[in-house]
Amino acid sequence: MCGIVGYIGSKRATDILVGGLKRLEYRGYDSAGLAILHEGELKLRKVLGKLRVMEQSVEEEPIEGTVGIGHTRWATHGRPSVRNAHPHTDSSGRIALVHNGIIENYVELKTELQAEGVEFVSDTDTEVIAHLVGKYYKGDIAAAVREACARLEGAYAIAVVCRDEPDRLVAARLFSPLIVGLGDGENFIGSDIPAILDRTRDVYILDDGDMAILTREGIELCRVTGEPVRHEVYHVDWDAGAAEKGGYKHFMLKEINEQPTAFRNAMRGRIREGSSEIELPELSLTDEQLLGFRRGFVTACGTAYYAGLVGKFLLENLARLPVDSDLASEYRYRNPIIHKDQLTITVSQSGETADTLAALRMAREQGSHTLSIVNAVGSSIARDSDDVLYINAGPEIGVASTKAYSCQSLVLAMFALHMAKVRKTISKERYAQLVDELKQLPDKAQRILDDVSRIQEASAKYGQYNNFLYLGRGANLPSAYEGALKLKEISYIHAEGYAAGEMKHGPIALIEPACPTVAPAVRGAVYEKIVSNLQEVRARDGQIIAVAFEGDTDIERHADFVLRVPECDELLSPILVALPLQLFAYYCADARGCDVDQPRNLAKSVTVE
Repeated sequence: MCGIVGYIGSKRATDILVGGLKRLEYRGYDSAGLAILHEGELKLRKVLGKLRVMEQSVEEEPIEGTVGIGHTRWATHGRPSVRNAHPHTDSSGRIALVHNGIIENYVELKTELQAEGVEFVSDTDTEVIAHLVGKYYKGDIAAAVREACARLEGAYAIAVVCRDEPDRLVAARLFSPLIVGLGDGENFIGSDIPAILDRTRDVYILDDGDMAILTREGIELCRVTGEPVRHEVYHVDWDAGAAEKGGYKHFMLKEINEQPTAFRNAMRGRIREGSSEIELPELSLTDEQLLGFRRGFVTACGTAYYAGLVGKFLLENLARLPVDSDLASEYRYRNPIIHKDQLTITVSQSGETADTLAALRMAREQGSHTLSIVNAVGSSIARDSDDVLYINAGPEIGVASTKAYSCQSLVLAMFALHMAKVRKTISKERYAQLVDELKQLPDKAQRILDDVSRIQEASAKYGQYNNFLYLGRGANLPSAYEGALKLKEISYIHAEGYAAGEMKHGPIALIEPACPTVAPAVRGAVYEKIVSNLQEVRARDGQIIAVAFEGDTDIERHADFVLRVPECDELLSPILVALPLQLFAYYCADARGCDVDQPRNLAKSVTVE
């Protein structure tokens, strides 16, 4: 999520660190910081806001030194502020550390350290790591980092400097990317290749559990457990623009491919390894409150609204809570009836959507408890909510939402299961089964992404048409809405999402060979019903693209083209179905020469009515 840059050499570190962080600005951030070693001192500089604030700061008050680490923070624990900005230091002030990722057991570690007299100055999980390294430091910073990493659960990419060892820079990673750049008399660390692309094109790409110890003369690679490792030098031949996108043509395609990692981040700290329990420690809602709600209401805008509809379906099916829904732009103006025993759920990627924010405030003013599903930490919607569940999808640059939609749906699924367990509306066996299915989603999503040739073939065959009908039922009615939205917003192809059971009440008039129908048709409670709808389309010479489970051979008799997703529980299938629909829209738009990342007339965050 955040940006990390590290440097050890003979040049002015501030210039290299700030320059590297600027090349990572596309990742999104809310604050920035530097830690520079110089003449026995460790100098810190932190600012809130954009890097131009940091540039002005170091211009007005320069920081000398040739060894240092830099960071741009995208908040996960603690709202954006100078005190929560990285780097963080240990109690002695001799060790500084920057971190990307989420430490799942930071509360336990913080409690332990506080009992030993450690005083914390931030709200972050990262500060725990700095104090751990300080606790274990006995004159060897690499050994201290190893001991600290052995205590950590979760994800991390860290870079560490120590005032007492000014000729070493230590880095380590687990489930969060980190690369090491090779130079001549200088070496580099970056969370992504663009950070150091203007300095070197030869890098080591660290694996999970790797550590790197950098000096000016060389790089020592090992495991965090101490065993040496070898990596081939990777020579980067991308241009700078491609590097920002990780080698992908567009940010949207990059973000679609980030979904397996985003799913893991959304579940990290909530479903522990080897556990079949969902934990939502950030919720203030007590079991008594969850039992007291008599109705729910979901409100949001655009793609987030369709994710909210997935949540509505899951809450009703699993927790047996009646849930209504409305677009925030309508909800706020229709004088809705809001009860004190109502749970109002708002969904937003940016946390700044004007209509959703206004709807949230109205519901809260009238006594409803508010829960928001948000990506941007510290955003207006997050701050104004009684409770917030962050989706931890990381910055989403492409205007068309992809990983945020699927992660919103995933977090809503976890909340629905949690609520169902508290309300005793689900058996222990069914609960454990669905939790296990959730844990399999990242790997299943990766299987879809590993071979997209069939989706590319579909876009090549059907992408020249100018009208599409998307049909869905049950859990995948929101998938039809969202699939149609994705196609229209980035390819400018007219597409309409509709409930398949309503087709005979109007949309059937659209059916003709030149108007293909796209339909999620996964096996489950409404499979036979959606198949009947497809037969009605075929009877009128309509072309059909179905999204179905692997191994379902029957669907081939009812569709002209089938896109496959791995089999999963029907209730969770919208999370996987989203991927081929996103990719289909992407390849259609790219073939038409559309500006995929910046579609005409659209903005990433709609902060005005």
